[in-house]
Amino acid sequence: MAEDARVAVRNVRREAIEKLKDREKKKEISEDVVKRGQERVQKETDAHVKKIDEILKSKEQEILEV
Repeated sequence: MAEDARVAVRNVRREAIEKLKDREKKKEISEDVVKRGQERVQKETDAHVKKIDEILKSKEQEILEV
């Protein structure tokens, strides 16, 4: 279940980066904006994956207590 959540987050990251690159190709945004956008998307992805891992660890501990 946690792996499914990680995959979903990564899929959103991939889609966001593709949209940024598509807009760059259409000359709607600059290369610098794409780079900053990719960095922000990666930062958010890392934060969400970390939260998923924390929830998983918490649930594992909860199960082990019972």
